[in-house]
Amino acid sequence: MSGPTERPGGRTARVRRDVLRATGDILAEGGFEALDPAEVARRADVGRTTVYRRWRGPTGLVADLLTQMADDSVPRTETGGLLGDLEAQASLVRRTLSDPRQGRLFKAVIAAATCDDGTAAALQRFYDARTAEWAPCVEAAVERGEAPAGTDPAAVIRAVSAPLYYGLLTRTEPLTGHDARAAAHAADAAVRAGVFVRAERPGGGER
Repeated sequence: MSGPTERPGGRTARVRRDVLRATGDILAEGGFEALDPAEVARRADVGRTTVYRRWRGPTGLVADLLTQMADDSVPRTETGGLLGDLEAQASLVRRTLSDPRQGRLFKAVIAAATCDDGTAAALQRFYDARTAEWAPCVEAAVERGEAPAGTDPAAVIRAVSAPLYYGLLTRTEPLTGHDARAAAHAADAAVRAGVFVRAERPGGGER
């Protein structure tokens, strides 16, 4: 359950900002298991009843935090070419995951999503929103003739991010600019080879 709609600059907005900042700090420090609404309330300097009434519990806090993160994410960059757009996307993902606080936060949320359905649903909504933000870059590439007709934009965007998230979860050393460029170039080559063209099922329709 996400937090309430608020008037920009009003008390409700300030409470939400402070509560979600505390939520993110706790997730980054101790993971999902450390996310105690009472501790969130203490750090945010708000009443416990406010946190429980508006966010219900840890899952509601995570869901609203991810909503805020999606809303605050940097808009897509359009360079006029598919490779440039994919490099911009990969660079943004790398910078986010390489940030000490954001990287730990994403690790905590991903870990929680493996065992909590509410967190998994919230994480899915976050990635769906970010994929939808960048998908027009691929659609424009199809129109320019850089990508084959029928290319699945969402699959391309996921292919750029996937190796960077894999690196976040399996490596101890930080992600590099080379990692981002490699992810973008690999996705670009796969696009041009037709790897992401939607296949038709027998009898019509896509699969």
